[in-house]
Amino acid sequence: MSLPKPVEALWSALQAVRADVLAEAEGLAQRQADWKPGEKEWSVGEIVHHLTIAEIATGKLTTKLAREADAAGTRSPFPAGLAQFKPMPAVPIGAAEAPPVVWPEHGKPIGELIATMKATRERSRQSIERLATLDPQRLTFKHFRLGELDLAQWWMLQANHDGIHLAQIRDVKRAPGFPRS
Repeated sequence: MSLPKPVEALWSALQAVRADVLAEAEGLAQRQADWKPGEKEWSVGEIVHHLTIAEIATGKLTTKLAREADAAGTRSPFPAGLAQFKPMPAVPIGAAEAPPVVWPEHGKPIGELIATMKATRERSRQSIERLATLDPQRLTFKHFRLGELDLAQWWMLQANHDGIHLAQIRDVKRAPGFPRS
């Protein structure tokens, strides 16, 4: 499916950062994937699991908002002249704790985590294609920290979120004591 320019740019951003996340995580031994730099810090495996859970939630949100708009008769097609999406709101300063719904599990097999992450991205392509058929600016849902976001912003958040955790993965792998094999 051919995507409108802003949706294609969003998909490209999602794919680029995900490729970097996978490049950092693929090939890790299980003990590397499970290693944590500190008791309250996440392992690479936990970060991968967290990103996957968050992406699944964004896909479900896409389905929910589209269905609600269909049921209410308020769904509008993608705006023909829309060249770019609204920017993300400013992120509050300081670290944020993830809501419990996206907390990862520790010790899951890294091969399974990576396979699930890849399969989730394949399903997310369907959500992105759905996004290309409706006006995402009219479909909104409140984020626990950022407030009201439209559906395009939720997917932009997913790309930004991957980037934040990509840096975290790299920090874990550079931390003193990280197993080298």
